[in-house]
Amino acid sequence: MIRSARLIFAATAFFVVSAAQGVVSATEGVVSAAQGGEPTYHRDVEPLIQKHCQDCHRPGQVAPFSLLTYEQARKRGSDIAEIIERRAMPPWPISTTVGGPFRDARVLAENEIETIQKWVEADCPEGDAKDAPAARDFASTWTLGEPDLILTPSVPFELGAEGNDEFLVFVVPSGLVEGKWITAIDYRPGNPKIVHHILGAFDISGAARKKDEAEPGPGFRSFGGFGVLPAGTLGGWAPGKIAHVMPDGVGKYIPAGADILLQIHYHKNGKKEKDASSIGLYFSKKPIDKLLRGALVPTGLEIRNELRHKFRIPKIDAHHEFRANWTATYDAHLIGLTPHMHWLGKDFTLVATKPDGSKRTLIQVDRWNFNWQGSYEFIEPVAIPRGTRFDLVAHFDNSADNPANPHSPPVDVTWGEQTTDEMCIGFLQLTSDAERLGDKPPPMLQGLIMRARDRNRNR
Repeated sequence: MIRSARLIFAATAFFVVSAAQGVVSATEGVVSAAQGGEPTYHRDVEPLIQKHCQDCHRPGQVAPFSLLTYEQARKRGSDIAEIIERRAMPPWPISTTVGGPFRDARVLAENEIETIQKWVEADCPEGDAKDAPAARDFASTWTLGEPDLILTPSVPFELGAEGNDEFLVFVVPSGLVEGKWITAIDYRPGNPKIVHHILGAFDISGAARKKDEAEPGPGFRSFGGFGVLPAGTLGGWAPGKIAHVMPDGVGKYIPAGADILLQIHYHKNGKKEKDASSIGLYFSKKPIDKLLRGALVPTGLEIRNELRHKFRIPKIDAHHEFRANWTATYDAHLIGLTPHMHWLGKDFTLVATKPDGSKRTLIQVDRWNFNWQGSYEFIEPVAIPRGTRFDLVAHFDNSADNPANPHSPPVDVTWGEQTTDEMCIGFLQLTSDAERLGDKPPPMLQGLIMRARDRNRNR
């Protein structure tokens, strides 16, 4: 039978953190040790909880409890100390020593962990309230200011109280009468209590709209992706995700008449809830020279022609290895990347080998967790000379000892988009060094637009 793939959310969402800008340094967060004496809540611990926890651990957000007061933190002190020591939280499954460095690293420094542990060992002293930092102001406005275009599904989605998590794709017409260059994208979850994460893309073929019309109610169900091959991706949102403006002269292009796709992962909380989440698009005010383009490892051709037919993870195999590669055909800069696997994922490593033989590990996921997969943006774009080879090595655990295995007992698993299927893809976000668009629509998208128009005309 198929085992429930329900998220163990109370544990996973425990101590969800806000995204600290940049990479946490070894000296950041030095508190009580420098000041002398045992740590106290208001002076030493409350600033850490404000910084790393309160974006999600407050009323109306996705975390199952609040951490806004001394008493709330004291009651959970020993649990907090234990879970941060295991680095199960903050939810940052990628290596902090290999790969990157990435923006918005959700990582506690060693001395920050030590401060919290010493506070718990001292029986969680409150200290003097005069030492408390000012309370955080959680503004409900958009991080980068009001977007130029805000799109929201016209009908709210109603989520049931009990059962497995759900993955819905909502198709929202852009309403654009001309193509637009986008330099920033942000999301606003309509109901943070149930929205686990959001992924965005756009479709110009009409295929997503047809799937939406074929399924009753708002949206259509799709676990592993958007249910169609989108013309382009639009990033995403997860708790703590901070919107950024793209580098100067770089943008995403959305053609006129495109449909915006929002894939939303919902977690049920024991009550019936409604949600209508939004995407905010910021139009470029300056000329754009470079398209933020995508590449796949393995390639889309390999996925269609080989992996969909030949990929198989044998049952009981606790360390099944998967390898793939792609070689850059042009000089480029790597802006960011997104690893993607399903429930059987165990680890994921992507290495770039340049033509001169030098190697750089781009990302290393030590403990894959489907619940906390995300997109990672480099602090500084990585130069990728033509001929650079990207090598992906990943492992799957299809044994009965894997608590996330959706099959009990285990069965052979093949490639696909369903909950019980598997995938392994490295999504790359690059710019071409030679590209000089002069604010014109990208030629690679123009071809897709023409083919989509032909398909729609022949329907």
